[in-house]
Amino acid sequence: MNKIDGKVALVTGGSRGIGAAVALRLARDGADVAFTYENNTERADAVVEQIKDAGRRALAMRADSADAAAMAEAVEQTASAFGRLDILVNNAAIFHVAPVEELEVTDIDRTLAVNVRAPLVAAQAAARHMADGGRIISIGSNVAERAVFPGFALYALSKTALTGMTKGLARDLGPRGITVNVVNPGPTDTDTNPADGPNADTIRSFTALNSYATPDDIAATVAHLAGDEAHYITGAVINVDGGFTA
Repeated sequence: MNKIDGKVALVTGGSRGIGAAVALRLARDGADVAFTYENNTERADAVVEQIKDAGRRALAMRADSADAAAMAEAVEQTASAFGRLDILVNNAAIFHVAPVEELEVTDIDRTLAVNVRAPLVAAQAAARHMADGGRIISIGSNVAERAVFPGFALYALSKTALTGMTKGLARDLGPRGITVNVVNPGPTDTDTNPADGPNADTIRSFTALNSYATPDDIAATVAHLAGDEAHYITGAVINVDGGFTA
């Protein structure tokens, strides 16, 4: 068992896909869960109700991850509402694909703001509230290790940056027993990359298992890293990709 009873978690981008699966898994494992979302209040409300159905407290906060102040404020609101913060899951991200010749500086700036700066700002703010033994987990991407299609330079850059951030933070926070890790999902069945989409067969063929993950598959690994049994895992990059990078 890897329960996290009584802990408080913050998941960025927690209203859908992998983020929602993580939020619900942590709630089922015993955590009170706050999460951010960008626009879809209806989806956020549904996740709040599911967390409450699991018997845990929930808090949904509308925030743009490109706004550094909003990310820091989400951490502050979580700690204020629940009295503590034990687990941070950096999940919110944007996916911008284009030939390198067509990338605009605004595309670069926003992608790096959401996918790189926001996780660092959130981790910085969270570390100020975490007691010894906290957990920081970022959701990366298999594309950080294997970009099999053209047009992924910017996205791969942003997700690769999480590896360096994770290793540096692991050193900074290790003396406090706070672990910092990154999970790189492979093809995962979400509304942005459905397992029955037009390119799904090609994408699936790059995996050793010839299959997509479900969001719950990714959430299971996050839940393990969030628990006490993973106390000796830090600075690690864990691929949950069906052998995509094998």
